[in-house]
Amino acid sequence: MKIDEQIVEVIPDVLKWRRTMHQNPELSFEEYWTSEYIEQELKKMNFIQVNKPTNTSVLGIIKGNGTGKKIGLRADIDALPIQEEREDIEFKSKKDSVMHACGHDGHAAILLGVAQVLSNNIEKLSGEVYLIFQHAEELPPGGAIEMVNTGLFKDLDFVYAQHLFTPIPTGKIGITNGSITANSDTFDLVIKGRGGHASQPENTVDPVGVGNQILNQFQTIVSRITSPLDSVVISTTNFHAGTAKNIIPDTAVLGGSVRTLSDEVRNLVKEKMEKAVANICKFYDADYDFSFDFGYSSVVNDDDMTNKVREIATELFGDRVFEYPLAMGGEDFSAFSRSIPGTYVWIGAGNSEKELDYPHHHPKFGIDEDSFIDGVKIMVHVAFEMTKK
Repeated sequence: MKIDEQIVEVIPDVLKWRRTMHQNPELSFEEYWTSEYIEQELKKMNFIQVNKPTNTSVLGIIKGNGTGKKIGLRADIDALPIQEEREDIEFKSKKDSVMHACGHDGHAAILLGVAQVLSNNIEKLSGEVYLIFQHAEELPPGGAIEMVNTGLFKDLDFVYAQHLFTPIPTGKIGITNGSITANSDTFDLVIKGRGGHASQPENTVDPVGVGNQILNQFQTIVSRITSPLDSVVISTTNFHAGTAKNIIPDTAVLGGSVRTLSDEVRNLVKEKMEKAVANICKFYDADYDFSFDFGYSSVVNDDDMTNKVREIATELFGDRVFEYPLAMGGEDFSAFSRSIPGTYVWIGAGNSEKELDYPHHHPKFGIDEDSFIDGVKIMVHVAFEMTKK
């Protein structure tokens, strides 16, 4: 039987695996049931060495009959702290306030399907394929860096990942060279003023006013210090102060997200934010605690490898392959792709007619399961082609 015919035959199993994991979601670093389920399913297949690099991740290794390269195929497996609001499915999450709201259940199921096809065609496979079921993509510092630090992947020639993505219609495949996600960092700020009566602001150090000045100054970093071509986002997403309308509070607490592309701009923004906080607080005689925490680095697709993946995808899907623009979201696959040449691809999984076009991390999020065959097909063919000498 031809490879593509085998891919069609494995899809019912992929759906079963996905729906089982969807009903039993687990949060980042807590994927004990999920990793055990994946481990047991892999052990039912032939020619796969299975181990646990960390407490809640799984690695399956398939060694081909021929001499070739060593590559990794990565899927994330964790869920999110969200209460699922979909009532139209029989496999709704069984856990309160936990759901697969980003498609990781689909990613893991697809990689299991790929494992099944590869293990049944060991004689056609060159080199080695590492099946990487990664935990904790959703929660910094993330599971990817923990897996990379094991040293198990240092000899890989290439690593590949993909994301089922509802902003792209099912049937489309987005592939882009260079940066495809942003550095995703966070900041926290506590402004320590001196509270008092609202009618006598001159006798206080108003942390709300100081915070407002800092918030505005942050935006001038975007508009006047960095280039418009640098793709910088500073979003202050929380600002808490006070308990009554006639009291100026002692403190104000701010926090938010910072997105950049290059390390140079990332460090510049951090420096300027620190200076803005220090200078404004000094001007108003306020004290402060400020922290800037580095999160996931930008995922940068390797040009040579990505061009090869694009050739494979175009051979499979024709004009369904297109250039998807840079997204400013975060993705810890960068821990792999910064140390190993890597490619990250978007698999269209949205369908408005089925009401499967809610954004990722939404309580009504869902993925079009018709997209799974594309996900399995490209991964299988990447494995066969990219392991060749």
